Amino acid sequence: MQKKTIYIVLFLLAFMSSRAQYITEVPEYKPAPGQYINVAPWGFPGSTHSLIGGINGSLSLGSFGGYVVFRFENPVENDPDNPYGVDFTIFGNPITDWSEPGIVWVMKDENENGLPDDTWYELAGSEYFFSSTKKKYEVTYQNPKQATATDVPWTDKLGNTGTIVANEYHGNPYYPLADSFTTIPSEEYTLNGTFIDQKIEKPNPFTTNSYRKAFGYADNQYRGSAPFTLPDNPYTPGVENSGGDAFDIDWAVDENGQYISLDKIHFVKVQSATLVNSGMLGELSTEITGAVDVPPDNTVSGPSKLIVLKNLPDTINTNNYQLEAFAFENGRLINGAVINWEISLNGTSVNDENLLTFTASGKTMITASLQGNPEISTSDSTVLVLNNSTSYAIKQINKIKAYPNPASDMLFIEGIKNAKIEIYNIRGNRLFIIENGTQSQAVSVSHLPPGFYVLKVSTAKSILSKRFVKK
Repeated sequence: MQKKTIYIVLFLLAFMSSRAQYITEVPEYKPAPGQYINVAPWGFPGSTHSLIGGINGSLSLGSFGGYVVFRFENPVENDPDNPYGVDFTIFGNPITDWSEPGIVWVMKDENENGLPDDTWYELAGSEYFFSSTKKKYEVTYQNPKQATATDVPWTDKLGNTGTIVANEYHGNPYYPLADSFTTIPSEEYTLNGTFIDQKIEKPNPFTTNSYRKAFGYADNQYRGSAPFTLPDNPYTPGVENSGGDAFDIDWAVDENGQYISLDKIHFVKVQSATLVNSGMLGELSTEITGAVDVPPDNTVSGPSKLIVLKNLPDTINTNNYQLEAFAFENGRLINGAVINWEISLNGTSVNDENLLTFTASGKTMITASLQGNPEISTSDSTVLVLNNSTSYAIKQINKIKAYPNPASDMLFIEGIKNAKIEIYNIRGNRLFIIENGTQSQAVSVSHLPPGFYVLKVSTAKSILSKRFVKK
């Protein structure tokens, strides 16, 4: 009887595997410079073939902006009966405490020509709404034109410069070679996409950590166990099933940051999202090894709410710091969610604008929880360093109030005098400015499309930035 049961289980696993839908075509691969580019098995154009038909391939996207486009044999359906509501899983090569996150975009073949030439929609992950995330970011890489590993200079759209640093472990040229990557110009080229901030930590001289994001990024969560068609819950930190990174088509947003509804998608793009040098480990570069469609199974469920807290710096020495935390349910932002704060150090407070102020120094743990669901929480630690010279600015900032949020027609600002008022969209573009704003200043926002915006109020002594929602 026991042998019979084992045979049945093995048969079912084999049957599920035979039904699995893996990548069948890779129509585009354009890496950024990196230590794995121009060498096998990760960085040649032919490396894309390793992604087809399974999850054990090898493909590196290089530094920021490098990308790959792939498709499955059949469209991926947006099916709410899928485990945890997710629709496909992408596998990479992260390990514990080491993530190299990539943005995932999806496209529906609306013109039905079989080509990825329609509209790309970003799947908004846990970092999407943070002020440190840059939309439509661009980086231009210059070819150093050396036959061996040489630093690759770059310039971004904001005027910043840097290099993809060559290291002693990879002697190949990092800029894509013209005879292999024929569509990449030999002098310089520009890549664009969404940028997310990634903090590198060295807890000791022998360890470097790049921690995983909460959800919504490729090459972010390490692999679990078969069957790989049974995805992990993206809203919990551990690995329960297949591991890898599961994605829900319902996370798709348009260029204004508004969630949209897609019944299915035909193409997926993975884009390297960071521009970080991690020392002896080289640049952060998203890698993928394959992807699989998730079949329906409404018997699998789990937690669907979580709080995401923007990473705190190691030290805060300004006596005030703008905290950022968002609540999600099924991967979508909970509009109007109230965040409660708990801080372990005495002499600290957080106002209704999520501005942290403190009158004491020391290491502290900061916890954000969802009002009404205190078990939904997350924490991070930092060291507060008191600087008495900024106490007046703290008082000024605490006096500034902006309401209502969400706003429909008018936004009212109190506690200001001779202030500059600016409103930006989530891509960082300034939409309008008011000079010499006064007490109880009324700002019309009726002409703005629904979405997320940033209000910036500047006085002679302080600057306040606050996100608000236009209904």
